[in-house]
Amino acid sequence: MVELRVNGHAYELDAPVGRTLAEALRLDLGLTGTKVACGEGHCGACTVQLDGVPVLSCITLLHTVGGREVTTIEGLAEHPLVDAFVRADALQCGFCTPGQIVSAAALVESTPQPTSEEVRHAMSGNLCRCGAYPRIEEAVVAWRG
Repeated sequence: MVELRVNGHAYELDAPVGRTLAEALRLDLGLTGTKVACGEGHCGACTVQLDGVPVLSCITLLHTVGGREVTTIEGLAEHPLVDAFVRADALQCGFCTPGQIVSAAALVESTPQPTSEEVRHAMSGNLCRCGAYPRIEEAVVAWRG
């Protein structure tokens, strides 16, 4: 049994050893905003926050996160970054967008007015196959405006 806090709610999951955090979120809790693309920790689509720090949920074992706070894109639905991404047209297919926003939210929590260089560094683990990087950067830099 794993005790998990996700987006402020407590859950107890009876999951097999080896279940990833991404699988638990999507399959056990129905939180499908977290995407799984590569399944190997290379692309960042599955990014969630674990105690405020971005982690790749496709390679994070559920049993290692018991008792810690997980924040998914669903937990950030009202975050101003969501509107910033829309205003900047910082998405095309949208598959990477949840992971991008989750990573960006962690950045602006620690650095409320990040520079372009800070954005590029913090977001370097989130790949966008559509190439929307300039608009993603624009959204994160101008997120409050």
